[in-house]
Amino acid sequence: MSAAPILITGGAQRLGRHCAERLVDDGHPVIVSYRRERPELEALRRRGIVTLRADFATEAGILDFIARLKGETRSLRAIVHNASDWAPDSRDEQAGATFERLFRVHMLAPYLINLHCRELLEACGEPQRDIVHMTDYVAQKGSKKHAAYAATKAGLENLTLSFAAMYAPEIQVNAIAPALIMLGEDDDEAYAEQARAKSAMAMVPGPGVIYQSLRYLLDNRYVTGITLPVDGGRHLR
Repeated sequence: MSAAPILITGGAQRLGRHCAERLVDDGHPVIVSYRRERPELEALRRRGIVTLRADFATEAGILDFIARLKGETRSLRAIVHNASDWAPDSRDEQAGATFERLFRVHMLAPYLINLHCRELLEACGEPQRDIVHMTDYVAQKGSKKHAAYAATKAGLENLTLSFAAMYAPEIQVNAIAPALIMLGEDDDEAYAEQARAKSAMAMVPGPGVIYQSLRYLLDNRYVTGITLPVDGGRHLR
């Protein structure tokens, strides 16, 4: 097992938190970034997970995070870009600002982290080093209410191809594209039924399927430049 930690951005809740906890269960040291303090972070810290606050909504915030990350560790086994902002489109004067924020969170932060932290991955000393981009099913389909979100996730998916070509063969770069994996705290049964009906598998699977997908990429030395869909067969509907 590598002594170099795995970085998960946006690892304080939901899919990121689940993957962080499962990685620790499997013996990996983990670092997570988080946007704001929340009670769940204390439970992660008690498990030995390092938490670093990060503001990916600005370039200065991204660069500050990278500097503090390098002060925390000299190597990384993998980087999982999970930080995300599910912001709906705006039709008022804030529309441009919303798009720019989503661009920075979904594209600029992974782009700069990948560039500036390549040396941390190369210092890992393990035969396999990985970058994993968490994109979204809507990157291929588009969205009527979240066009900026879908477009910037599609941009992240394209960055997967570029960095995979750039960093091969030393570092593998792949993406995972989930559809709805977990329900929100306020989602009722009517919403859950509607969500299940969108996929051929007719289920809301829970975060374990994302960890299985991440584990596949972290354990396979011959996969790079792919986007792994985890959507229950939505394209069959």
